[in-house]
Amino acid sequence: MSAMPEAYRAALERAMVHAGDWLASVPTRSVRPSSDADQVAKSILSRLPEEAIDAAEVVDELAVLAEPGLMAIQSGRFFGWVMGGTLPAAMAADWLVSAWDQNTGLRFATPAAAAVEESAAAWLLDLLRLPASADVGFTTGATTANFVGLAAGRQYLMDEAGWDLEALGLTGAPRITTFAGRERHAAVDLALRYLGLGACVPVDADDEGRILPDALAEAMDQQPGPSLVCLQAGNLHSGAFDPMEEAIAVAHDREAWVHVDGAFGLWAAVSPTLRGRLAGVEEADSWATDAHKTLNVPYDCGLAIVARPEALRRAFSVHTSYLIATDAGPGDPFEKVPEMSRRARGIPVWAALRQLGRSGVIAMVERLAANARALAEGLAAIPGVEVLNDVVFTQVSVSFGSDDRTHRVTQRLMAEGAVWMSGSSWRGREILRISVSNWTTDAGDVAASIAAVRGAVGAEPES
Repeated sequence: MSAMPEAYRAALERAMVHAGDWLASVPTRSVRPSSDADQVAKSILSRLPEEAIDAAEVVDELAVLAEPGLMAIQSGRFFGWVMGGTLPAAMAADWLVSAWDQNTGLRFATPAAAAVEESAAAWLLDLLRLPASADVGFTTGATTANFVGLAAGRQYLMDEAGWDLEALGLTGAPRITTFAGRERHAAVDLALRYLGLGACVPVDADDEGRILPDALAEAMDQQPGPSLVCLQAGNLHSGAFDPMEEAIAVAHDREAWVHVDGAFGLWAAVSPTLRGRLAGVEEADSWATDAHKTLNVPYDCGLAIVARPEALRRAFSVHTSYLIATDAGPGDPFEKVPEMSRRARGIPVWAALRQLGRSGVIAMVERLAANARALAEGLAAIPGVEVLNDVVFTQVSVSFGSDDRTHRVTQRLMAEGAVWMSGSSWRGREILRISVSNWTTDAGDVAASIAAVRGAVGAEPES
């Protein structure tokens, strides 16, 4: 019998101990790291040692070296950058993904991974109320998911124009114009850059960052021809949703491909009380969201959803003599993402959904939104604090008066470490941006966070 399992046992046991210690510390530890990257780097050996050491010793060394530089992103008091925590079943499933080490590209080669991901995809489409016939690709995150959706749109539009993109490339191709709201996320611009489509045409938005359908119609009429329209489900600062039904109708009337960047906001569609804000979103052609945000699975995991599988697979499939591909049915995983080699990201998604069930997913999403409202109400009651947005989902944007004071309060909050909220700028003002994404956040975390902000405000008088 091979001794290989024993070669892993001690290292895995040590990893489990360190993981348990870390998770036990999260609820009470300072959220911010105690050391920065340069300080951590100084504690790491500058040269690779000549001699090997025991695997368990490596794990112990790594845990000790890393601990001072770890951000407690899983804390119920972490509200930075729309980062979620990790559900227990999803974390444990991710450990199995590493142990199984399946290169999830081909259904033939990794049938279990493919089947579990297909099951997760079907559950997601049902929960989000998107077309059951859509393809789902498991990407690194929403930036890549946006890239996938827009790549499928580019492929579809080129096919419709009679241009062989695969053979001829973009040189001399019909010009595709992209339209997006002025308050789009930069990930959309990055995806367009990857695709060689150039900058989008910015369309006016209202005070909450929602695209104006009349302005979209006017902009599209001024630049007719093949076009992509990017809509937003969840504005970065306000959490607001573009008026999907009206904007999609404008775009489809002009034969555009409609893509929805719903990095965190698309999850509102699962809730009976929130989905009205997204009315009509199912009529789009592609959607992007994250599982490592609102669904609380481990990093990294985004979701690219495309209503026209043939366009998606034409954009990403490849045929060689050594790949045993699936010609019909659900398709191979590599046909739905830019990677031929990847870990089975969809397995933790399956585990998270299986742990929560339909009612649990709905309850978690609604609880995140309720916690955002509670934070907004508590902060608004503090003298000198102004909540700048309509809190419609999980984002809260706050000012403390002048830009200078807002900056100082934000820096103090991050330095003290009891809570983590990130700074930003919106509507020409410095703000504190709060993103409620963690499944563990409870009333106690909300109260402690409000108290931390109250203390920071009191310590930073108006200049």
